[in-house]
Amino acid sequence: MMRRFLIAIFILFSALPAFAVNPDEVLKDPVLEQRARGLSAHLRCMVCQNQSIDDSNAELAKDLRVLVRERLTDGDSDEQVLDYVVSRYGEFVLLKPRLSAKTIALWSAPIALLLIGALTMILFVRSRPSLKTVTPLSDEERARIDELSKG
Repeated sequence: MMRRFLIAIFILFSALPAFAVNPDEVLKDPVLEQRARGLSAHLRCMVCQNQSIDDSNAELAKDLRVLVRERLTDGDSDEQVLDYVVSRYGEFVLLKPRLSAKTIALWSAPIALLLIGALTMILFVRSRPSLKTVTPLSDEERARIDELSKG
């Protein structure tokens, strides 16, 4: 009985998201509020870093939620709001960064470094002197070795 109760409590509380949006932040226009929630879900809380500003209780996240709503009520499009926030906080504020030359370089750098390392190892191994090119001992050298080992 107690086990079922604990499982039910766990399921109840684990399924609920944080819902950090305060009632005083909610816009009266449901269409604008829906757009604001959509944008907030794509913006990273700079304090929490692994949460969206929609889920965070941090003061900076609240300020960003208010900023998003202000920009939307001023008539900005979703893209204009995102561009504004990115211009102030950088590309890191986006939970899913935009595809650009910087992000391509960032994501391809480890692969490029691995390929460069593999190529360097191959060239190093190929340029090593081979053990097969050792010249055999001359008769004079063999005689000297025999003399040293006997005496």
